[in-house]
Amino acid sequence: MFILLLRRNDVAWRSIMISKPARLRKEHYSLAIDQEQTAFVPFEDIAVIVLNHREITLTHPVLSACGEYGISLFATGSTHHPSGVFLPFLPHSRATRWLRLQLDLPRPVAKQAWAAIVRRKIANQAVCLRLTNRNGASRLESYERRVRSGDSNNLEGLAAAFYFVQLFGKDFRRNQTRFINAALDYGYAVMRGTIARALVAHGFLPSLGLFHASEQNAFNLADDIIEPFRPIVDLFVTNLVIPTDEMLHPEIKAALINLLNVDVSMPRGKMSVLSAIEHTVESLARLYEGNDKTFLELPSLIGLEPHRLEY
Repeated sequence: MFILLLRRNDVAWRSIMISKPARLRKEHYSLAIDQEQTAFVPFEDIAVIVLNHREITLTHPVLSACGEYGISLFATGSTHHPSGVFLPFLPHSRATRWLRLQLDLPRPVAKQAWAAIVRRKIANQAVCLRLTNRNGASRLESYERRVRSGDSNNLEGLAAAFYFVQLFGKDFRRNQTRFINAALDYGYAVMRGTIARALVAHGFLPSLGLFHASEQNAFNLADDIIEPFRPIVDLFVTNLVIPTDEMLHPEIKAALINLLNVDVSMPRGKMSVLSAIEHTVESLARLYEGNDKTFLELPSLIGLEPHRLEY
């Protein structure tokens, strides 16, 4: 079992990954994890739980507590990748109003917001290439400058095709079954679930996106917001030493979850990814309310330094 400390708004939160048989139950105000010994973690301290073994059982009060305390609970499938996420219902006092705001968002505003997201994603990809001493950052910066409302020229796709080859080699493809893609997918899944949780907490319906609009996707809006956060995972995976068995071992998965704790630069200063997600979603709420139609607070990649509290 791994228990990782995360930082959100300068408060310590725990991310728990369980990779051995266990029974989870609620005892008073804590999560009790029964294995060879029993560990207790207060629910109010937990941000994320990842269940990474088929022989883990949990009680209904544990699920209820996850909902009450706003905890994201991930389950993994046969490949040990996140296959589902339990999100807190967190009923919002103005849920109907938020639904109307999402449905009534003017298309030009949505297109401008998507363009801002794409620009920051490409900018972060350029930073990732520079931090890893790869070629091509200038070309990506050129793509970034050319993004227009709605990204009608699909510069996001062009940038991605160029970027991944520069980062992982000319033979790399995102649809290949290999260690690098497995690590990327695991990191992206954790980010996506965490963003979905923040959206639900703010009253959004995650299926209604700015750009993504698949009728079969319950997390279209999360898939919009995740884009500038993806290069954080890319940078980490680039620095990984690939195991000889090419397996995602528990310590690698724990490190991928802990990317929620690395620092990014935001308009209000340096903060953890977990805090940055909250700020991004709050700025999205202001956009939907019409208070700021052009400004989303989005993360800038600065490296992989863990967030530390300053006193």
